[in-house]
Amino acid sequence: MKKTAIFLMILTIFSKIFGFTRDVTLSYFYGASNISDAYLISITIPMVIFSFIGTGIITGYIPMYSKIENSNGVEEANKYTNNLVNILIVICTVIIILGLLFTNQIVKVFASGFEGETLILAVQFTRISLLGIYFTGLIYIFNGFLQLKGNYTIPALAGFPLNFIIIASIFLSSKTNILVLSIGSVIAIASQLVLVLPFAYKKGYKYKFIFNIKDKYIKTMAYMALPIIIGVSVNQINTLIDRTIASQIATGGISALNYANRLNGFVQGIFVLSISTVMYPMISKMAAENNMIGLKKTLSEAISSINISILPATVGAMIFAEPVVRLLFGRGAFDSQAISMTSYALFFYSIGMIGFGLREVLSRAFYAMQDTKTPMINAAIAMVMNIILNIILSKFLGIGGLALATSISAIFCTMLLFISLRKKIGPFGMKNITISFIKILCASLVMGLLAKLSYNNLLDSLNANLALIISITIGAIIYFVIIYFMKIEEVDVVINAVKKKLKRSVVNE
Repeated sequence: MKKTAIFLMILTIFSKIFGFTRDVTLSYFYGASNISDAYLISITIPMVIFSFIGTGIITGYIPMYSKIENSNGVEEANKYTNNLVNILIVICTVIIILGLLFTNQIVKVFASGFEGETLILAVQFTRISLLGIYFTGLIYIFNGFLQLKGNYTIPALAGFPLNFIIIASIFLSSKTNILVLSIGSVIAIASQLVLVLPFAYKKGYKYKFIFNIKDKYIKTMAYMALPIIIGVSVNQINTLIDRTIASQIATGGISALNYANRLNGFVQGIFVLSISTVMYPMISKMAAENNMIGLKKTLSEAISSINISILPATVGAMIFAEPVVRLLFGRGAFDSQAISMTSYALFFYSIGMIGFGLREVLSRAFYAMQDTKTPMINAAIAMVMNIILNIILSKFLGIGGLALATSISAIFCTMLLFISLRKKIGPFGMKNITISFIKILCASLVMGLLAKLSYNNLLDSLNANLALIISITIGAIIYFVIIYFMKIEEVDVVINAVKKKLKRSVVNE
């Protein structure tokens, strides 16, 4: 798992950097304005409407495919895939028709603070972006199919054409028609499917028209997926409430939250998604084979790996929130007010980084064992907490209050999932996980302190951006030196693997 996760991490880093270029381009041309707010809401709406269905499908699809393949063979599993593809196309058609009929009302629900030109623009953008739902749905299935077949590379590369086309559309929209923004987004999503589909065929997929909603596998998957859909829709409701309140707090508030969340998502995408994407098909097969020892070991490794990567990122993001935002976005239409709002939100989002990361891994452990109800219940409890905290904290902290509410509820949900998982599968190395967590946290705090002192000293003689880059580099070196001597099992395994490779290279020479 470690080798594949590291390779996937490297690919994801390049993809996320490219994705970041997309966000920087948007901030350069449109800043945190009514246009960027309208555009971001228009791409959020189809994501919120469909992503919970898509997530439910893909999370149910992987363990179900593994089960069918084990019991009835590849041909039967592929029939199930085709049936699911056709059912999904019908579902997407219904969603798009309803979305086009009630676009005005949907936009007002998602951004109650929009009025006049901003509202008209958001409606126009949304009517175009809804068409992307077709491609998004199919991408969910074929990415899952490739991962089951051991191909993690192509799904990871799919972000490259997406981001390239969106960057081009942002630039062209500033020179031609503003609607090119949304048209470009739909074409960008379609490009992912164009990339993924040929590789699915190479791995044995063949399209056949099969449409049977009464199929026993579809029924079982729907039963599994329903709690996931409810659980993920809870997260989307949180997003909806965050953005609705943000639209009332300040012009550009939605954009500030989005940019801050993108920075948070950058870290999550590199480390958490790389690890959980590799882990999920593995533990799904282990659960199907009733290999609980292997499942617990893989899960424990994934948790510790996330702690090693996320805790220092959390400390770094909290300490350097404002300089990082200024470095990445502080140009063009992205003015000092936008920098201030975004860095304020980033600081509070950073607090919940570890909660977001571990929640993703723990939820997938339940899904692998075909228990989708437990994560749903825990997510619902966390949602209620988030809504209450949103209302209270936004009054005192504004945009930052919305980010802090999201962080607190994510950490709370993760704690509930740990308790529930311990009850379900018994001990899975929590003592070792806790000890390594404390060691990593101490190393991260020392790193943060020394990096901040370096930054303050370097500011006297260097440009702020250069001082930031050098300070982060110093912090990273200090962190890796500290954890090397702390005897953390996961770190030792990686170091020993590197040493073995180096020895083999010397011997071969």
